Amino acid sequence: MSSGRAPLRVAVIDTDSGFIRVLSNRMDSAGWQYRVLASAVPPEELIAMKINAVLFDPAVMGEEGWEYLERICGLLPDLGVIVCANGATVSHRVRGLRIGADDWINKPCHPEEVIARIEAVARRRRRHSDKQETGPLVFGEIEIRPDQYQGFVSGRSLDLTRREFELIHLLGQNEGKVLDREVIYQRVWGYAMAHGDRSVDVFIRKLRHKLERNSPGFSYIHTHFGVGYRFAAEASVPEHEVASDKGGPERGHTEDSAEAVPSASS
Repeated sequence: MSSGRAPLRVAVIDTDSGFIRVLSNRMDSAGWQYRVLASAVPPEELIAMKINAVLFDPAVMGEEGWEYLERICGLLPDLGVIVCANGATVSHRVRGLRIGADDWINKPCHPEEVIARIEAVARRRRRHSDKQETGPLVFGEIEIRPDQYQGFVSGRSLDLTRREFELIHLLGQNEGKVLDREVIYQRVWGYAMAHGDRSVDVFIRKLRHKLERNSPGFSYIHTHFGVGYRFAAEASVPEHEVASDKGGPERGHTEDSAEAVPSASS
């Protein structure tokens, strides 16, 4: 890498000896610092390694692989997470990405592609970190803290997942603007949105529920049908006033069409 930055630090959790040998040779050539682990380690140990990314094969943990993936994605928001596994179906990949993985690679794969994808994930993470504000963002009763990857109301945590935080942070940075669903997906998930994918709507519904439950005096996320969503703290109108308003529902604040969509994994 010729960017002038420090070498990437990567943990590889895998037991495929042939894959590890070829990948290790390539990482040595790139000048990376890396650890190869034959079993999953507690998230605290990954923190102590001060790594930029982890390459993880869920098969190492059997049935507990999904739970571990969800734990490291939720507890280590600054860590780039790439899954590299054999025989993954579309539903497996979608589940992993919705849990919070940054990328998914199907084996067998070329080591150059693995290296390029790890670099891309680390680059996105660095870019996101470089753009973070030094102070909190405040909207109505909500305080968004980029340094903690969390939102608060009167000091109480909203218990946002990593994906929910990335979503509210993006919306907050674009306060008052209507963001297309496709734009939201590209900037939060990092991929082009597939036709029929309702991930944005599902996560908006879950995030809106947390905001309205903790700060009922305001409406924060407003649906613009056929386009996307707008973020702005607007005082909620009491129900009796809404009922007597012949002009229809609150401007810009209507339930999105994803209410009937089953919840996705956080």
